[in-house]
Amino acid sequence: MASNVIAVYPGTFDPITLGHEDVVRRATQLFSKVIVAVAAGHHKKALFTLSERIDMAREAVKPYSDQVSVESFSGLLRDFVVARGGKAMVRGLRAVTDFDYEFQLAGMNRSLMPDVETVFLTPSDKYQFISSTFVREIAMLGGEVHKFVSPNVEQQLAAKVRSLGRE
Repeated sequence: MASNVIAVYPGTFDPITLGHEDVVRRATQLFSKVIVAVAAGHHKKALFTLSERIDMAREAVKPYSDQVSVESFSGLLRDFVVARGGKAMVRGLRAVTDFDYEFQLAGMNRSLMPDVETVFLTPSDKYQFISSTFVREIAMLGGEVHKFVSPNVEQQLAAKVRSLGRE
């Protein structure tokens, strides 16, 4: 583990999945502190409110609470990372299809933050196909999501689906 290195793991986490949790676990083995940065998501229509996403993420990372914190951000990720003293940005890669976008994003971030490294982590094989988008769609159509999210997130999804009248 790198000594006293702060890493930021940004995303919308709408909702946080077991794949995200696995990436957090892996990041804690490499960095002394990991900040899960939940984006306000101005460019995406989120199913869950920012507050709900933060609460779910905090519950999900409780096993690592000595090393991991959860915070929200809006605006440029660069400003958030620099303000927190981040030296690494963690990005999860599920498949080769993610790589092209993530590679371009890493290049842009390097231009904006030359002193911050982007580190790509892959989740365990059993989580590589999971995406928040798939999980939301399955839940909205009445499917089971317990294999893809923690029990707390599963409950939150069920409640959200009920509140939208889609059970």
